Amino acid sequence: MRLERLQTPIGEAIVVTTEDGALAGLDWADRPERLTQLLERYHGAVTLDEVEEAPTAAARAVERFFAGEVGAIAGVPVDTGGTAFQQEVWAALRGIPAGTTTTYSALAEAVGRPDAVRAVGAANGANPVSIVLPCHRVVGAGGELRGYAGGLARKRWLLRHEGAPVPPEQGALF
Repeated sequence: MRLERLQTPIGEAIVVTTEDGALAGLDWADRPERLTQLLERYHGAVTLDEVEEAPTAAARAVERFFAGEVGAIAGVPVDTGGTAFQQEVWAALRGIPAGTTTTYSALAEAVGRPDAVRAVGAANGANPVSIVLPCHRVVGAGGELRGYAGGLARKRWLLRHEGAPVPPEQGALF
C-alpha cells in the first residue's frame, strides 16, 4: 500500500491507498499506531511504501477538502475491509451531508438497528478512513461532541470547516 503525508490546518494526515488507488486509511500522524492496527485488522499484514512523488487522486481530494472544497471527498473510492455491519455503518456515514450532524441513535436507525447504538458507536470508532467516511459528523443525543480518534478539537474544527453547528468551545482549537 502507498502512504502519503499531507499537511493540514489541524496536523499532519496520513493517507494510505491500495495499488488500484482506493483509500484504505486516512488518519493523523500523531496517532500512527491506530491506523496501523486498523489496516492490519482489515487487510492482514501490510507493507506501507511511503512516497513523495505526485499525489494520488485520493490525496488530492483530501487536499481540496482542506482548501475549502468540502464536497471533494464525496466520491473517493474506499477499500475499508471490516465486517458486513461495519461496512453498513460506514456506508451510512457517507450519507451524512457536509455541514450537518447526526446522532449515534439516528445512525443506528438508519442502518435498521435502532437498539444497536453502542455497536454503531464501536463501528464508527473503528472507521479506518477518517473524514472521507465522516465519523466526525456523529454527535451525542444532545448535540454535544463525543469521541473522535483525532481528538475533539479536530472534530470541532472539521465540523466548523464544513459549516455545521457546533456546541460552545471546550479546550483548545487548532
